[in-house]
Amino acid sequence: MFFIDTIEVSGLGNRSYLAGGERTAVAVDPPRDLDQVIAAAARRGVRISHVVETHVHNDYVTGGLELARVTGAAYLVPAGARVAFDRVPVHDGDRTEVDPEAGLALRALSTPGHTPHHTSYVLEENGTAAAVFTGGSLLIGTVGRPDLVEPRLTEGLARAQHASAHRLAAELPEETAVLPTHGFGSFCSSSQAEGTGTTIGKEKASNEALTRDVDTFVADLLAGLDDVPAYYTHMGPANAAGPAPVDLTPPAIADAEEIAARLGAGEWVVDLRNRVAFAHGHVAGSFNFEAEGQLATYLAWLIPWGKPVTLLAESPEQLAAAQRELVRVGIDRPAAAATGGPADWMREGEAPASFPRGTFADLAGRSEDVVVLDVRRASERAGGFVEGSVHIPIHTLHRRLDEVPEGEVWVHCAGGARAAIAASLLDAAGRDVVAVDDSFDAAEKAGLTVRTA
Repeated sequence: MFFIDTIEVSGLGNRSYLAGGERTAVAVDPPRDLDQVIAAAARRGVRISHVVETHVHNDYVTGGLELARVTGAAYLVPAGARVAFDRVPVHDGDRTEVDPEAGLALRALSTPGHTPHHTSYVLEENGTAAAVFTGGSLLIGTVGRPDLVEPRLTEGLARAQHASAHRLAAELPEETAVLPTHGFGSFCSSSQAEGTGTTIGKEKASNEALTRDVDTFVADLLAGLDDVPAYYTHMGPANAAGPAPVDLTPPAIADAEEIAARLGAGEWVVDLRNRVAFAHGHVAGSFNFEAEGQLATYLAWLIPWGKPVTLLAESPEQLAAAQRELVRVGIDRPAAAATGGPADWMREGEAPASFPRGTFADLAGRSEDVVVLDVRRASERAGGFVEGSVHIPIHTLHRRLDEVPEGEVWVHCAGGARAAIAASLLDAAGRDVVAVDDSFDAAEKAGLTVRTA
């Protein structure tokens, strides 16, 4: 008998896995905060004997090297990956015993496409394939994006993705469970698909890599690629060099004077509270990145890399959770932090800043008098946009604030979360802003003219 435990890294849209028998187990693509992987092994009463990477990751800092060091596990990394640390190089066809008594082994399958060296691992029980850890190769309904390594390689890697998907489909039984690392909201996925579980048979029937010819598939894949988060530039090199251990101890506590001084020095002060509370009252100049949701993705995407960040949280628990999210993307230590609320974070005599929130129905009554700012990605806007709106994607707004026309700005996204970030950036810059906290589906119903071209 064997088990497979899924370790959700929902903030980044990823999954890691722990698989094994009664005595030993393998960790696949572990997150940097490895304590949860160790806890999963402890619950199962197994020793982590192997840690494997499907590829050098471009979207998060891996915990694999440190997990192998702490547990004494063998660290398996594709042989083609250029890394600066000792590891067990994995070649196509290599077979690794995971739990001999349970008949469990991993068989490596070269599946280039997401990266040139990408490798999938087939979990075999007594020689029969039970599951395949596909990393950024075959995902649920799609594949990992091929454009994260080098622009000149992108088309060739897209073709390799098609071939790798077909190899997996041809060599594995239809009932084999497909367990990808990416594809649950990760920007490493070439497109977003519905569903939480799949098999080789299901993918053969529905995955475009397996239902379309290579030329059609590649053309559509390349045409549909979205913007790449800026921080991805730093993830691959960090993983290739060998990430340092994480430090999740609480950061230094900042009082109101220090918060003001850090704002005055041009540092980022990030309020983690929900967008309703932030709009109602916040420290002037602070930015709002909600702790719930994709905190790490958007903060790491927007912040100038290496700039000190101070975190403002409602509670020590919210602060600790945010730290955990941020170390996964290389924001290792906040410069400082504070908990409580605006009254605790402002100097005596200071008043909190605030801005109004609205809906698309509210906007419909004001649309001729205001600037409508759309901060969605270009691919989202292509599906429909408010006539006359200005388009500046959220991940570019902090560099393009001077492009926002004069006047009261009503800022929207698809559902409200990114609009809240944008509103905080505009508010900090001294603009009159209204955050549209509403689903874009409501825009046309509210009477606004929505166009597609």
